[in-house]
Amino acid sequence: MLSKVYHFILITLVISSVSVQVSAQFFDPQKGCVVDANKECLPNTNLTAMPFLRIAPDARGGAMGDAGIALSPTPASIHYNASSLAWSNKDAALSATYTPWLQDLNLADVYLAQLSGFKKIDDLSAVGFQFKYFSLGLINFRDQQGNDNGDGKPREFQFGVAYARKLSDYLSASVTGNYLFSALAPGQITNGIEVTNATSFAADIGLTYKKPMQLGSYDAELSIGAAITNLGSKVTYTRDSLRDFIPTNLGIGGGLKLDLDEYNSLTFTVDFNKLMVPTSVSKSMLDENGNVVSNPEFSKDGDNTADYRQKNLIDGVLGSFGDAQGGFKEELQEINYSIGAEYWYDNQFAARAGFFYEHPLKGARKFYTVGIGIKYNIFNIDLSYLVPGNNRRSPLDNTLRFGMIFDLGNLEALDE
Repeated sequence: MLSKVYHFILITLVISSVSVQVSAQFFDPQKGCVVDANKECLPNTNLTAMPFLRIAPDARGGAMGDAGIALSPTPASIHYNASSLAWSNKDAALSATYTPWLQDLNLADVYLAQLSGFKKIDDLSAVGFQFKYFSLGLINFRDQQGNDNGDGKPREFQFGVAYARKLSDYLSASVTGNYLFSALAPGQITNGIEVTNATSFAADIGLTYKKPMQLGSYDAELSIGAAITNLGSKVTYTRDSLRDFIPTNLGIGGGLKLDLDEYNSLTFTVDFNKLMVPTSVSKSMLDENGNVVSNPEFSKDGDNTADYRQKNLIDGVLGSFGDAQGGFKEELQEINYSIGAEYWYDNQFAARAGFFYEHPLKGARKFYTVGIGIKYNIFNIDLSYLVPGNNRRSPLDNTLRFGMIFDLGNLEALDE
């Protein structure tokens, strides 16, 4: 019973987050943040539909603070930056990852699963795919009076196909097409409005720069990556003309691999990510005398609907770097970062660690990650574990994530 109640609350919050404007707060120009009645800064997190698209799906990246934009290619690279696939020294590979969700609540039917793979076409190019499935389990729906509205199985998925190609000895590029689907509470009625499925088409664009180099006596490789992901049409769950942005994201990453000797290598990586969606604007604000007044930036056309929600895709994406009420300071707060390290011994055993940070007013996620990898013949087995870094609970707290990679281009190794 507890799990069903929790599920119902979860779905209600998800739907509300993309359809309700919260007005019990106001913007303080002097502090440069949204405040409550006590003039304490409140979180002003950028909300989007289909947030599952930003969940790192693989155990390797999950063990390195969710970093992966500039890492060496694996089948899961299509999530971070598909352009790295052009640099793979494998002919073909397939990976599968299973991530329990809300494991602390013992919800066995809530999980994220991902299947991805790639095939080299020639020395210069590769194609890849990914299928990401997010299950929210079995949910008992009820109306406002508490009457039973039946059970449902909310779910979301993403299917994408990528093409990556080297443009020079040091640079590669990629383009990915994605179909997105979200069914949170189809057929349910809330406040007289029918909830429907949401669908969208989105594109990813990626670049990777790789350059071998020497650092002292060590052979090294510098990698720099950049990717715009989930650039696609807005969606609605209610047949409403007012649609919500999906989590279009700009990511920039760097990596440095050091070959310490014949058997030992060490990789360091860092990613910076920023959602390219409009920052929410408060309906009210404080004037110079400290009085609560209407915010002229909320609805310039006077229709009492937030202008930032009415922006079209291009205006929302391009304007996302300068639309925050708090100015450049708030724009910087919207950048989260991941730091990771990976050690390999004899290309057989890997140890990984990472750190993820998000500003307290923009989501407040902060956690540490650890993991291992084991390679045997054509198989790679990856495990990762997330340790919370503050009192802000994460759905992945104390979760063991499991993944496998199959080197399909080296099947003859099984006969050895």
